[in-house]
Amino acid sequence: MTYCVAVLLQAGMVFGSDSRTNAGLDNFATFCKMTVFERSGDRVLVLLSSGSLAGTQAVISLLRQRADDSNGGENLWTARTMFDVMVLVSDVVRKVQQRDAAYLEASGNGFNASFLVGGQIRGEAPRLFRMYAEGNFIEASADTPFLQTGEAKYGKPIIDRVIHADTSLAEATKCVLVSFDSTMRSNLSVGMPIDLIAYERDSLTITHRRRFGEGDAEFAELSSAWGVGVRQVFRDLPDVHW
Repeated sequence: MTYCVAVLLQAGMVFGSDSRTNAGLDNFATFCKMTVFERSGDRVLVLLSSGSLAGTQAVISLLRQRADDSNGGENLWTARTMFDVMVLVSDVVRKVQQRDAAYLEASGNGFNASFLVGGQIRGEAPRLFRMYAEGNFIEASADTPFLQTGEAKYGKPIIDRVIHADTSLAEATKCVLVSFDSTMRSNLSVGMPIDLIAYERDSLTITHRRRFGEGDAEFAELSSAWGVGVRQVFRDLPDVHW
């Protein structure tokens, strides 16, 4: 399974994804689910993927192939807006689905590949979208400043209470990491390493990117402090009067 989350703020964006994939209880592996297309000063595009690894890798590979094609044609480097980027991603998702869906259904599986796509192209504000397996998509807004995919239910409560459009990048980064800690404690199909990006609005380059591996001291410290804090707040709650 997967847990991916992306946050759209006035100050920029935060992206996080785990790296665990599994094909059964005893078949776990590690794959990066974060893909970046970056041209400093022009655009930063971040894709977080969930669903069938074969499906998501096929989509990413086809997007890369088209972006590297020197024969022209619209691609991720030439798209004028983030909406145009989403149309391109949607076309590729549907192309892969049309190619593979019949074979997957014959084996009892369906096509399952969804994405969180966010970033900024020079000339417009940062934008964030969620792409579904069918190729349709929705956009984040000031009222809904974060999007998730995969095992979202365990990390959502903390983000709901903390994240607002005016939250700082530093606070949002901590919140996203705590949401991963909560998710991994409740679901074994989500696991480290965690890939994290904090993008500063209008910078048009990525300067804050990090991978938190198993046993990372800073992540462990944050997890411990969060647990201690939650228990203390619980103890301080008023008792129920019967």
